[in-house]
Amino acid sequence: MTDTPLKLVIFDVDGTLVDSQAHILASMNWAFAALDMTPPSREQTLSIVGLSLPQAMARLVPEASAALNAQLVEAYKNSFADLRQRGESAAASPLFPGAIEALHALAAQDEMFLGIATGKSRRGLDHLFELHGFGPLFHTVQVADDHPSKPHPSMVLTCLDETGVAPENTVILGDTTYDIEMGRAGGIQAIGVDWGYHETDALTAAGAAMILSDFAALSEALDQIWGVV
Repeated sequence: MTDTPLKLVIFDVDGTLVDSQAHILASMNWAFAALDMTPPSREQTLSIVGLSLPQAMARLVPEASAALNAQLVEAYKNSFADLRQRGESAAASPLFPGAIEALHALAAQDEMFLGIATGKSRRGLDHLFELHGFGPLFHTVQVADDHPSKPHPSMVLTCLDETGVAPENTVILGDTTYDIEMGRAGGIQAIGVDWGYHETDALTAAGAAMILSDFAALSEALDQIWGVV
């Protein structure tokens, strides 16, 4: 009889665990308005969710100088924090249905580690931890402050290093092509979700092993990937 190998599920945050689009859109609009610039469309803003802020701004305003890019990044950070401090409803960022139940179910398994790989800052993620109380469930947490932007595999590789879990026993769950591409670049399987900010066809094209329509299907999907019978 062999020991059950350790397993790791890495979660993206925005668009996967948390529906933060109202907060993101409000912050982006505020940041551009603060610099007397026309804000990007909703579709444009949601297309860059998951990227680190400098890379996100560079995609939204490719002609911007480095100085203007830095101003936009700082304005976004200030607006994001300001919305929270003023108690704006946009800052609520609710969990998607079934997310907390799925996290607790996985965390209850002795052989299972949980991780986070997010384009959010440490400050932004700490706010969500305070808001929803799920921080203690995670064994490894990677944020944009400490890594190159997705889809660079640095976050995934650090999760693997900190937990000691083998790549073949690790899966990432995400709603954007950046998550899927990051996972594949890090040598792990990736599962897409259809309730986030990128189209499912794009997730499949990026290499997602499967697409989930709700968190209730996550356990069975993991069993399928890991060949559990």
